[in-house]
Amino acid sequence: MSEFVRLETRDGIGTIRLERPPMNALNTQVQEELRAAAAAATADPGVRAVIVYGGEKVFAAGADIKEMADMSYVDMAERAADLSSALGAIARIPKPVVAAITGYALGGGCELALACDWRIVAEDAKLGQPEIKLGIIPGAGGTQRLARLVGPARAKDLIMSGRMVDAQEALRIGLADRVVPAAEVYAAAVELVTPFLTGPVQALRAAKLAVDGGLEMDLNSGLAWESQLFAALFATDDRREGMAAFVAKRKPDFTGR
Repeated sequence: MSEFVRLETRDGIGTIRLERPPMNALNTQVQEELRAAAAAATADPGVRAVIVYGGEKVFAAGADIKEMADMSYVDMAERAADLSSALGAIARIPKPVVAAITGYALGGGCELALACDWRIVAEDAKLGQPEIKLGIIPGAGGTQRLARLVGPARAKDLIMSGRMVDAQEALRIGLADRVVPAAEVYAAAVELVTPFLTGPVQALRAAKLAVDGGLEMDLNSGLAWESQLFAALFATDDRREGMAAFVAKRKPDFTGR
């Protein structure tokens, strides 16, 4: 049984809920429980979409600095890959994933949000990568995912200054996708993923694989990857149903097969 992270499933939505008061600091145990929750959400066919949520007060305020303070280079060299891959497990969930952000998403918490497909942010939330103020840099995807999301210049600004951004700046630079009152963050995340719950599962998976995989390739390789995924969908029942429904001018009844 997980102590700090749990997967709650309801009506096709799997909520990965962090519960490590007061700030949901991402220590080693939390990171591994996030990995386990990602694996469970991936494996459960009843989960059609995922919300990552830290609760009404805070998303996640970063890594557990007390845990890291006395670590040596050798200690961290052995741990760094696991730290990165734990959040990478969230990014690799082959289903739509949205972060519902209240309070703070800083350091490892911001990196967790970056591992999601979208970010719903509370009006009073603060986001950032303040690791530079500790004499380090982001180590769980921040330098890579942030630059891909907001561009290298803005990523360098946030990472090298360590400053926090408010919700409106996050929206303006593309770090947030929607800003809502704090009390509405989780509901807004549900609203965002609801259209996917009855969608074509394999096509949604392929769309995510195409975009995320293509970002790691040159254009020609990305186009070839897209073509392969596109063609593969012609082996699915949902492709046949979708096209038949279009021709018949009716709503498709996707089964996920």
